[in-house]
Amino acid sequence: MAKTTVKAQAHLQDNYRVEVSARSHKLIIDEPERLGGTDEGPNPVEVLLGAFGACHSIVARTYAKKFDIDLQDFWVELEGDFDTDGFLGKSDVRPGFSDIRYTFHLQTTASDEQVQAFIAYIEAHCPIGDTLANLVNVSLAGYVIEQMV
Repeated sequence: MAKTTVKAQAHLQDNYRVEVSARSHKLIIDEPERLGGTDEGPNPVEVLLGAFGACHSIVARTYAKKFDIDLQDFWVELEGDFDTDGFLGKSDVRPGFSDIRYTFHLQTTASDEQVQAFIAYIEAHCPIGDTLANLVNVSLAGYVIEQMV
């Protein structure tokens, strides 16, 4: 498989609730009550962290056998820092993450040397990690004004 286009749609519902659709799947994204939402789902920055951890996890599952790793369990703890004043327009700071930290947890009988090589491979082949670490062309393709009836 070569170049692939992935699509999703985010549709604002009541308040800050957003329904995201991708293929036949739906995900609710919302803000916590303290930020005006109804807390029906994770907020966008939590989803980004979750996607980053899920990407690493899927790469780990996909390539464990290649590295002779008997992966009994794998999970990623993630945390990120951002200044809400950027989002709220109160300051000229970036509205996005300034730092993201994560820790891999593995249950395996593999040696430390095997695990180090495996982790290096995971890091090098995670599409979300690559997207976060490198510049990507992001552009608004346009807008459509839907006429109210």
